[in-house]
Amino acid sequence: MKPSLQLRIGQQLTMTPQLQQAIRLLQLPTIELQAQVLQALESNVMLEAEEDFEATWSSEAAPSEPAEATGADEPVVEIGDDWTDPSAAESETPWSGSGDRELELPDESGRTLRDHLAWQLELAHLAPEALTIGRAIIDAINEDGYLTDSLEVIAESIASDLRTDAAGVARVLALVQQLDPAGVGARSVAECIELQLAQLDPTTPGLTTARALAHRHLELVAGRDVAALQRELHVNGDELDVALALVRSCHPRPGAAFQATRTEYVVPDVYARRTPQGWVVELNPSALPRVRLNEGYAGMITRAPDHAVLRTQLQEARWLLRSLEIRNDTMLKVARTIVGRQQAFLDSGEESMQPMILKDVAEAVGMHESTISRVTTGKYLHTPRGVYEFRFFFSSQVAGDDGAGVSSTAIRAKIRKLISQEPAGRPLSDQQIVELLAADGVQVARRTVAKYREALGIATSSARRQGAGR
Repeated sequence: MKPSLQLRIGQQLTMTPQLQQAIRLLQLPTIELQAQVLQALESNVMLEAEEDFEATWSSEAAPSEPAEATGADEPVVEIGDDWTDPSAAESETPWSGSGDRELELPDESGRTLRDHLAWQLELAHLAPEALTIGRAIIDAINEDGYLTDSLEVIAESIASDLRTDAAGVARVLALVQQLDPAGVGARSVAECIELQLAQLDPTTPGLTTARALAHRHLELVAGRDVAALQRELHVNGDELDVALALVRSCHPRPGAAFQATRTEYVVPDVYARRTPQGWVVELNPSALPRVRLNEGYAGMITRAPDHAVLRTQLQEARWLLRSLEIRNDTMLKVARTIVGRQQAFLDSGEESMQPMILKDVAEAVGMHESTISRVTTGKYLHTPRGVYEFRFFFSSQVAGDDGAGVSSTAIRAKIRKLISQEPAGRPLSDQQIVELLAADGVQVARRTVAKYREALGIATSSARRQGAGR
């Protein structure tokens, strides 16, 4: 074959930097987007924030002042020299619990389990050797409150500071296990429950049986094998119920209350509200990045076109602003389509949810499904019924008797409602739920009902009957 040159005409989609940036910003949640814009503001002189920081500061400081105190006639308050002497006013009038002075309480919201245990250990007035061992034990306790290292390992960890053995560590461990929360320092779930039961009054009814359950029969308790428990413990049903109630009142993870959980806030990207003319969908103005082009610098580049670096920054700034416009327009289109298709849910609740998939919205707004997937991830819609992620409104469908599809979300809601209304002591079986749904025009298989019931965290009918019997 001889080499030759050929000319072909074709079309090809090229991922330009502008397109890549638009796609990346499209899938960012609001918090991450604001951080991205803030980073761009710090690195690109062609961008500036639209916020008037001085006005913002004034508006934030003003609410604490009465409206009459603002303006040109604002009275001037003179402070006398005796104000600097704290004993001058305090000695004349007693504190009534109100006024400018407030009781300052220590903020313990970030206190961990180890901090709580170490604080109690310091107050126990232990010998220095025991205090050293106690600190090592606390370091070996995980967030759930369990001791993760063996006694020998703990003894070896402090060998350079103190000579001790496993027996010495065990003696201090017994002291640590008496600290709050009850059950801390246990090496197993059984020991954790036993430690909690040990703090009850010895005359508590069923305590001896509860200790036996925790010590030897937790597997039978988890399996709800009542007959085997009665046979092993030689007790009747009433005595077993009292003991089981004591065991179930114990916390299997005593350290869970001290786990530092960071509060996460959801910022709605779009608001949907009902008006006399219909539903109105609009972007959340507080969630939109307030950034614009710095016209002063942009004008300088126009007059002095030799600055290559500044010209690059100007182009990047324009790309960013255009990408933000595309993101906002796309999100608004998708939100309006969702609200338009799910008005029945917004009016009546989950049982009226309509089936909807990404393809439905993509066809409605004239975009690709992958674009809709990016828009609906991590974006939230504020409605009169609450704040929902965009993805919440998407669900598969099950064919109904009338030929129209029924949303799987609506079916789950119907199942939850049926079970919540079932007669006491006579729980509905999955087959009975199938028949009730069929009477309502929803044809589903029994295994589908079982799958949805398990997804809702609802036990089987036999388990619910046993729970009601107790």
